[in-house]
Amino acid sequence: MAILICGGAGYIGSHAVRAMRALGREVLVLDNLQSGHRQALADDVAFVRGDMRDAALLDDLFARHRVDGVLHFAANSLVGESMQLPLKYFGNNVHGMQVLLEAMIRHGVGRIVFSSSAAVYGEPESVPIEEDAPLRPGNPYGESKRIMESMMRWTAEAHGLRYVSLRYFNVGGAAADGSIGEDHRPESHLIPLILQVALGKRPHITIFGDDYATPDGTCIRDYVGIDDLVAAHVLALRHLENGGESGMFNLGSEKGFSVREMVETARRVTGHVLPVVMGARRAGDPARLVASSQRARATLGWQPRQGVEEIIASAWRWHRAHPDGFDA
Repeated sequence: MAILICGGAGYIGSHAVRAMRALGREVLVLDNLQSGHRQALADDVAFVRGDMRDAALLDDLFARHRVDGVLHFAANSLVGESMQLPLKYFGNNVHGMQVLLEAMIRHGVGRIVFSSSAAVYGEPESVPIEEDAPLRPGNPYGESKRIMESMMRWTAEAHGLRYVSLRYFNVGGAAADGSIGEDHRPESHLIPLILQVALGKRPHITIFGDDYATPDGTCIRDYVGIDDLVAAHVLALRHLENGGESGMFNLGSEKGFSVREMVETARRVTGHVLPVVMGARRAGDPARLVASSQRARATLGWQPRQGVEEIIASAWRWHRAHPDGFDA
């Protein structure tokens, strides 16, 4: 039986494909390559280039392959862009989830592990953030993820779907061997942006806002390594396959690091000066996002192991070997 991995050529999806195959699982990847890269997948991976919103394509895939579970990574995910183009995010993310769930129901596929986000919380009332905290997204991207979670919950009520929604905090790092890593175009994630300065591709790193209510005035985020994140997906799928209940789970280290602290850590890892320029705040950026991941630890048996220095070091290995991403 195969696992359908939607968005499997993307940053997180491609690492999940590799992990599933290492466990001997059969995988089928669906990706429109809007932001993914075919080069991130081994040549012998079963790959279909197409859009998840194509209901006929999904029907064909489910009819031709014995799919018994879905890992769903496919989404537009740029917070700033979502503030400018909100309908793009609802059209792709929300409508894509609707088409996928409808196809799963038609073909009797009853398990899904979903790539959600800490963006569903918005500006939290307290940290660390627990899963039952109020959901008040501060941008259309986070709102789309909140709606997608609700869609799974109501589909479960009506049709018996079982799901795990994994709410990521900040993800970073690359495969230990440096063969696959982060290659977004345009790049918006902090760690690769910092490392582009070390590579001479940017003159400086811009810090957006230094007047937040944090110790050094810059935003604080909780970072989780890509290997730890993918391990949570393996555990979540196993949880569902073993009859576990549906649920929402935060994935974070439970430790917060400011933007300034991340730059300083990257200086130590790379040995580069990394000039900094201060910029204005960005709309939709909460001051502090730190996870409580106790539910994932207790229910899924998940244990994050990578610290920020290890995360940055693995990313640095990837970016040094592939300064132009998958085009290098």
